[in-house]
Amino acid sequence: MLLRLDAAQYELQEGPCYDAATDAVHVSAPNLAADSRFLRYAAVAVEAGIRAQAGIRLFDAPKSQGALNLYSLHVGSFEDLGALGQLFAHQSAAVIDYAQEIQNLQEAVRTRTTIGQAVGILMERYKLTDQRAFAFLTRLSQDGNVKLRKLAEDLNATFDKDN
Repeated sequence: MLLRLDAAQYELQEGPCYDAATDAVHVSAPNLAADSRFLRYAAVAVEAGIRAQAGIRLFDAPKSQGALNLYSLHVGSFEDLGALGQLFAHQSAAVIDYAQEIQNLQEAVRTRTTIGQAVGILMERYKLTDQRAFAFLTRLSQDGNVKLRKLAEDLNATFDKDN
């Protein structure tokens, strides 16, 4: 039921969570049936038994936005969402930033391994030191305007085919 309500907000382009994701940091609707901001969505939500709802923006990135729905079966819920909503949004943003940092670190480890393998291939084939092999790769990357990771992936793939 809640997934259907979330989808309805985006289909109708109205509702507390839709507004929080697109316009405001947090939006409270303590009495959906009487809220004139969300006439079409409120009818759907009230029919499903939801009497009050809040939307809290979690993040706003260039290519995506994220907001959290809070639902209540009771009229009057979320009336005093102001400070609590800001605190929750701040805490959620910190968690999302941390998750992004972990993802970036995992990608860095994967990239480091790929580049290390390519350096090893160059060392073996051309009898270079690790510093010279890495310098060679970076020069190729800069001269060809190709990301170092991509160059290393291509070199590794070529080596795999040869063996």
